[in-house]
Amino acid sequence: MPASIFNGSISFGLVSVPITVPSATEDHSVRFRRIHTTDRGLVRNRYWCDGFVRDCGSRFNATWEVTV
Repeated sequence: MPASIFNGSISFGLVSVPITVPSATEDHSVRFRRIHTTDRGLVRNRYWCDGFVRDCGSRFNATWEVTV
């Protein structure tokens, strides 16, 4: 059994319940993917340029719009 990261108890009036929280042993992160419902294909992000009306791919700079 893995080592616990927390040992304690929760009290409800006269009743006390011991609590032990073990450390994680595997990666349980959630990964979300967007899937097209008709053909079950992955939906990818496209970066579209309004000025040239075409796909930019990865050729762009991240900036912030500042209004004064």
